[in-house]
Amino acid sequence: MIITGSRESPLLVYITALIALMLTLMPLPRSLGVLWPNLLVLVIIYWSMMMPRAGGILIGFLGGLAIDVFVGSQLGQHALALSLLCYLGIRLHLLVRAKPLFEQALFVLAALLIYEGVLWAIDGFSNQSTGTWTRWLHSFTGAAIWPLVAGLLGRLHSPR
Repeated sequence: MIITGSRESPLLVYITALIALMLTLMPLPRSLGVLWPNLLVLVIIYWSMMMPRAGGILIGFLGGLAIDVFVGSQLGQHALALSLLCYLGIRLHLLVRAKPLFEQALFVLAALLIYEGVLWAIDGFSNQSTGTWTRWLHSFTGAAIWPLVAGLLGRLHSPR
């Protein structure tokens, strides 16, 4: 199913990112919230690798800014981290998207750990609480569900 006639539809990218943002910000119990992956980050990594020209780095910046506003964190920290992930996804898209899903999941794990590391560093530099070791758990669950995310989003567009 393609939302518009274009092969690289920015509308499809923004709609799926908006849905992922709503699922990411959904209130959950503390025990489940620690394991719940950041679906917006996964969706942005997917579109950065599969359709790098459709969303660009702007989708990462806007998505990160939305998370900053809704969560109440320092303005710009998620925007910086997501923009960095978009850049990495766009830069390495030809290398990563040709790999099997297991190897893509390893790349996604590295990207999610970089994302969380940037947030951790910003929290530390600004004298905010850096949290406990549980802040890193959702990176592993995000990598674990990567094949499911890639499969679902892959059905929405026709790959090259």
